[in-house]
Amino acid sequence: MKTAKLEDMVKGWFVGNFEPTLLKTNDVEVAVKSYKKGDYEQRHYHKIATEITVITRGRVRMNGVEYKEGDIIVIEPYESTDFEALEDGTQNTVVKFPGANNDKYLVE
Repeated sequence: MKTAKLEDMVKGWFVGNFEPTLLKTNDVEVAVKSYKKGDYEQRHYHKIATEITVITRGRVRMNGVEYKEGDIIVIEPYESTDFEALEDGTQNTVVKFPGANNDKYLVE
């Protein structure tokens, strides 16, 4: 049995083609990410990967729409979004498939 701590993973990513990881694969990437109020990710998109975000705690704003605990957002390739945490302790789980290194494109 293998064990690890989420705090030791880079930005919460624990499955994918990067280090450290618990499962090195290009098939999928999985993360559990935590945020403070005001944490922000610039608008971006992926050309290859579909990204599924599940809000597991707190509230976020993506593309001007507010989402809360229990909401699931599917972002298809070439759909862009930004991300802002609206509460301290906000957390989400992110699944990206396929795992695609260098597949994040910022929107100017």
